[in-house]
Amino acid sequence: MTTSPVLDVRGLRKTFTLHLREGLQLPVLQGVSLSVGRGECLALVGPSGQGKSTLMKCLYGSYGAQGGQILVRTADGAVLDLVTATPQQVLALRRQALAYVSQFLRVLPRVSALDVVADRAIAAGEADEQRARDRAAELLARLNLPRGLWGLPPATFSGGEQQRVNIARGFIAPAELLLLDEPTASLDALNRRVVVQLIQEAQARGTAIVGIFHDEEVRDAVASCAYTMGPSPANEPVEHQEAA
Repeated sequence: MTTSPVLDVRGLRKTFTLHLREGLQLPVLQGVSLSVGRGECLALVGPSGQGKSTLMKCLYGSYGAQGGQILVRTADGAVLDLVTATPQQVLALRRQALAYVSQFLRVLPRVSALDVVADRAIAAGEADEQRARDRAAELLARLNLPRGLWGLPPATFSGGEQQRVNIARGFIAPAELLLLDEPTASLDALNRRVVVQLIQEAQARGTAIVGIFHDEEVRDAVASCAYTMGPSPANEPVEHQEAA
């Protein structure tokens, strides 16, 4: 029996207006159509500058779109179109069904790394404060972040240390849809392997994943299919492709 996709993108269009250049319109996404089912990991591939990160921000609701649909199905069967959703609906979806590991960690100042990670589980209603902190500690230990850093604000950390906090925050609570924008870019080989394991475990739980993986070894280990970004004849959507 065929199940409905967790993510269904239909004819998505995104254009930036360059106000310092007399309102020049820069089309970035033109008719993007793709879908991702439970347990699938779709890799966005293609040269830099083709809109991969822009698409990820649209999927998270950070960027608005000029047309098309971004349909996300939650565990209870409800479907939300992020293109027309209100800010309140987007925030509710992020708490309950949507997680994002971006390239950069953005958090409140003076909040400890442990609390940065635990807060997402608490906001999602997955755990009380103590259980959330215990789970956060497990993930930070698994990602080899030194225990002495757990009580410090991540703003003081190196890029690789911040990214491990970012990854732990993204994985601490179950999500229907998980977005990963170069999650292993600043990690060493040991922690890249940990992230691959976390992704594979999320897939086994039925999480749908969309990711940008410039590390081909990581992409080959986790991607079940791929979508090539970039110009195509007559601006038609690029076909959904199986990953090598």
